[in-house]
Amino acid sequence: MFDRFANVQPSLSGPALAAFPVTPDDGTDLPEASRAVYIGTGGNLSVRMLSGEIVTFTGLAAGTFLPVRVSRIRATGTTAGNIIALA
Repeated sequence: MFDRFANVQPSLSGPALAAFPVTPDDGTDLPEASRAVYIGTGGNLSVRMLSGEIVTFTGLAAGTFLPVRVSRIRATGTTAGNIIALA
């Protein structure tokens, strides 16, 4: 497959290069830090930011993209579902 951007350095303002489904877990970090998080089923999302802060985003609608860098998506406080981390 041809990729005209193969020799371009990726940046945080560019599109994600990878994605993986997330099962919220209070004790396990993501395999890599996110660039953004997609919410497939609306609800609340509790995360640990890369800075270490615990934050809960409430009332998220289905189809929401959050441009946040997180190390963990927590089970406690998370009611959203079908979560995908973008890296």
